[in-house]
Amino acid sequence: MSSKEQKTPEGQAPEEIIMDQHEEVEAVEPNDSAEQVDPRDEKIANLEVQLAEAQTRERDTVLRIKAEMENLRRRTEQDIEKAHKFALEKFVNELLPVIDSLDRALEVADKANPDMAAMVEGIELTLKSMLDVVRKFGVEVIAETNVPLDPNVHQAIAMVESEEVPAGNVLGIMQKGYTLNGRTIRAAMVTVAKAK
Repeated sequence: MSSKEQKTPEGQAPEEIIMDQHEEVEAVEPNDSAEQVDPRDEKIANLEVQLAEAQTRERDTVLRIKAEMENLRRRTEQDIEKAHKFALEKFVNELLPVIDSLDRALEVADKANPDMAAMVEGIELTLKSMLDVVRKFGVEVIAETNVPLDPNVHQAIAMVESEEVPAGNVLGIMQKGYTLNGRTIRAAMVTVAKAK
């Protein structure tokens, strides 16, 4: 045996050993390059994630702003509508004492006296004209009797026993109430029936 043959492991020829070593090196090199990630690819992936997050944030912000603008528009329309409806409230509140005075004048007027007939008729016509005008602007009178007491439009002043009117119903009107477009501007002061 030659010295070369003695040094070869397991009876392999030296060329075979060299070939095997090259194949192992070649086989290892492709694996190493597969495991290596290009830093640019990683950076691109990070940037794509950041871009997607930024787009989502911007989309959410735009939707939120649109919703806020729609709510603002709706609130503004409601405020304008209320302002139109209730712009007359101060004016009507100033007119109510005048209407009350005309009502009281009719209550105390001596309607049986022929000398007072013309004056009573004038007061009645003035009161009717004034009520017609305020009705055109949404003012309604609260003056019904024998209706259930409604705390939204009635203010109970006293309770009186009654057989004709059911308990809890309005028995009499002490002072008329008024609403403006369905909103109470002055509650009617009333007496309420109670059972005997």
